[in-house]
Amino acid sequence: MTIAFFSDVHGNLPALQAVLADLDQRRPDMIFCLGDLVGYAPWPNEVVNEVRRRGIPTLAGNYDQGIGLASSDCGCAYQTDTDKSLGAQSIAYTNSIVGDDERRYLRLLPKHMRLDFQDEPCTLSLLMVHGSPRRINQYLFEDFPEGSFLRLLEGAGADILLFGHTHKPYHRAIPYEVEGETRYRHALNIGSVGKPKDGDARAAYLLLHLDQNTKLTDAGSIRSELVRVAYDVEQAAQAVEASPLPNEYADMLRKAY
Repeated sequence: MTIAFFSDVHGNLPALQAVLADLDQRRPDMIFCLGDLVGYAPWPNEVVNEVRRRGIPTLAGNYDQGIGLASSDCGCAYQTDTDKSLGAQSIAYTNSIVGDDERRYLRLLPKHMRLDFQDEPCTLSLLMVHGSPRRINQYLFEDFPEGSFLRLLEGAGADILLFGHTHKPYHRAIPYEVEGETRYRHALNIGSVGKPKDGDARAAYLLLHLDQNTKLTDAGSIRSELVRVAYDVEQAAQAVEASPLPNEYADMLRKAY
């Protein structure tokens, strides 16, 4: 079985269209979206409606939650006064153009989804969140301490945790012991479709491959594949510049930071 996950589209319709076209070619068994459909780019309604049209199960991201509540707070951890000012302009603009129906959809999105695989060869539980099981806007970076990660996954009852929010993809397999046997829990950040921050401007999404060899005792048997998809970044950047959004967000698209 191959399951596709994408997240953090952030109003970037050209990036989303490129990812969906790639998924149409690959034809995974299931597709899930882990949230943050809107913000930072000028197509929030188009992105929401494309995901809805395809019937893709979707979580609420922190930005979706803010827009759904017509709030001026996106739950973003801006570090500087400049970033706070830019962010305030982004959420004000997004709130001004999002439609009533699209806002209602964002407000009603769930905070997590779970897949429990109960049959042989492997019983495992897969949990999808936006930020973390604890908070919709918690950042789980790759250097999050192993012990803290393990406690987080154990507390959530997750053998595999999938999340976004940081826009920086990675896959960590974390060992633990059960009656003298080493098993692994997996933490997978699936990156960002519409606003990458890892220096690669291409859209990103994740494929998870499960098969008859999948075992919690074999870290390599739970296989993830990060897919990068080229799209017209300049089209998206110029659309940002032509909108009331700050031009800095166009530069972020071009340089992926």
